[in-house]
Amino acid sequence: MKLRVVTRWCLLTGLTAALAVAPAVSATEIPLPECAPGPASTRPPTGPATLDSPRACRADRPVLESTKTGFTPSGYHHLGAGTSGDWGGVSGRFSVVDGSVRPQTYDFVVGRFMAKRDMGGGRIAWLEAGWAETGWASPGRQHVYTFDTNTNRWQFYDQYAVRPGDQVWLDIGTDRSGVWRAWLWWNNRWNLLTQQRLPLGVAARMEQYVEVHVDPTRQARIDVPKVTVDNVQLRPAGGGPARYWREDVATETAPATRGGFCLDWVTRYDTWTAGDCPDD
Repeated sequence: MKLRVVTRWCLLTGLTAALAVAPAVSATEIPLPECAPGPASTRPPTGPATLDSPRACRADRPVLESTKTGFTPSGYHHLGAGTSGDWGGVSGRFSVVDGSVRPQTYDFVVGRFMAKRDMGGGRIAWLEAGWAETGWASPGRQHVYTFDTNTNRWQFYDQYAVRPGDQVWLDIGTDRSGVWRAWLWWNNRWNLLTQQRLPLGVAARMEQYVEVHVDPTRQARIDVPKVTVDNVQLRPAGGGPARYWREDVATETAPATRGGFCLDWVTRYDTWTAGDCPDD
């Protein structure tokens, strides 16, 4: 498989050096068989995403897309929420839509979960997973992806063919080892996308967001059909059963209206929608 790389432009100066003590976990260290090709899942997850999950497997190597550096980010719109405290994981379901992302631009639309920790001094460590549509990676196509601050790269998993109208179940979490993992429920089994030794410890802040970025050198309106997010659950640090992300969880939320996009909490905070604001 041909590998290419792209840097996520929102990385902060000096982050790579600061996190060099947290190496990635190689595929040879993952005690799971490689996932065989298969169709999208026909039912919801039947249990938590762990290395012991029935029929759990690991994804084939992702495609890393073309290098794009020297870019100053602007034009970000974040729709969703983050926890104020630390948790051991987050999971739930995102619908996939077709945004009006322009080819050969730095535009992108993603629906994603994230686990992160502020390291101080303007440095943040994180792992994110979701679906993405970008202006540089097969424009007009949606991809399953991960990004982490060990590799500092977008990683696209094109063996999972997602399209507008699909719904994807995702999970990010850790165990007592402090290794953080991103999972996709596919072919009615948990597929391990990546696992990373990050300086997050056994608990971190969790996020659930629809994120839109407009290329600042080519300002334009990007249309984003309504994305639906539901069944969002949090796992306590140190283990224990997952629980729905509800109002009793200390939460920081994005503005309900931002840049022409609207966020609607159906049930705070486990069911919501985000996308273009309806016409008046």
